[in-house]
Amino acid sequence: MTVSREVELEGHIIDSGMMQSCFGIIMDLGGSFSVQEFDIGRHKDEESYARMLVEADDEAQLQSIVHELHQHGVNPSDPKDATLVPAPDDQVVPHGFYSTTNHPTYIRHNGEWIEVEDMEMDCAVVVEDGDPPRAYTKVLNAIDEGDMVVTDETGIKVQPPERPRDSGGAFGFMQGGVSSERPSESTIRKIANAIKETKKEGGKVMAVCGPALIHSGAREDLARLVREGYVDMLSAGNGFAVHDIERDIYGTSLGMDTESLDHPRHGHKHHIYAISEVIREGGIEEAVESGTIESGVMYECVDNDRPFVLAGSIRDDGPLPDTVTDAVEAQNAIREQAHEADMVLMLSTLLHSVAVGNCLPSTTRTVCVDINPATVTQLLDRGSAQAVGMVTDIGTFVPILAEQLLGEE
Repeated sequence: MTVSREVELEGHIIDSGMMQSCFGIIMDLGGSFSVQEFDIGRHKDEESYARMLVEADDEAQLQSIVHELHQHGVNPSDPKDATLVPAPDDQVVPHGFYSTTNHPTYIRHNGEWIEVEDMEMDCAVVVEDGDPPRAYTKVLNAIDEGDMVVTDETGIKVQPPERPRDSGGAFGFMQGGVSSERPSESTIRKIANAIKETKKEGGKVMAVCGPALIHSGAREDLARLVREGYVDMLSAGNGFAVHDIERDIYGTSLGMDTESLDHPRHGHKHHIYAISEVIREGGIEEAVESGTIESGVMYECVDNDRPFVLAGSIRDDGPLPDTVTDAVEAQNAIREQAHEADMVLMLSTLLHSVAVGNCLPSTTRTVCVDINPATVTQLLDRGSAQAVGMVTDIGTFVPILAEQLLGEE
């Protein structure tokens, strides 16, 4: 005896590939389906709708199929209110709690759909009664005893971003994927236009930076973008800030002159000397105010009031006083920044790109640039499918981007 569930898809489900993917999921998991209703949108601004019956051999198999379909934006055609179960203790979620995707999500509560706030992947959803009621994500270590946590997948609606039918406009190229074949200057021009459009809309641009940006000689160009307001906030590690400051004080990055490529005598000590100077001053802001730091990315962040988060790691030298060494505190600081960002530039850093990507909703415009294709593909594989990946030298990318943004000013 088979069991069945009626589900529905809506949106640009044909040209986005959503419908084909759902058919494949059902068959791959051993189920079957029959399409009961299918309305095709025949114009660019018209959406399509499909209702189908999914069948399986037993309830466990059906639940597995419906779970996978749900991640692709397929929802039950007869939605019920979400199931809420109180958290039994601090940092403990109920069995079967709903683990979020990074897509826009809605919870049905008292017969109404509530949009979930602060979307990010791998979180629980907590619902608070009120006027109006709220639904929002919480990481597991932030769960409080008694929080009403959404469990199972009843009364949950997910809306993955769809590929736009019209590929024009500043953001038309941002359809995900990784390529080193795309014409670099052409793609960078489109990224520059996307940044301009984001700023025009009143949005914020966040840069996620690795030390290679300093080593490659792109420091001054990124500093210009911070100074001129094209980068509103910065997320990086202790190493990025140390090398940026070392370049200002000693003219080297990790002991190497980034202009002549020479290694000055005792240059290998410069990074630790730079750290000690900032510690002596009490922090980066104090070192800027005293004149110890006179240029660079961190200087421009302080001088132009651009917030930054430096997240520590086990291998950090020093670290700088501004580095957040508690991993949970660093996650929370990154999360707070990420939720404010409307566009993110991930510039040659694997660990920070994935960390920030984990905190971003899938609606945030994201560009990841790295000379190593594995960095870009790992970001996409980890769930940041909205990211545009560009495999190129960061020392080439940032100066061309700065020229595109600032060349006419």
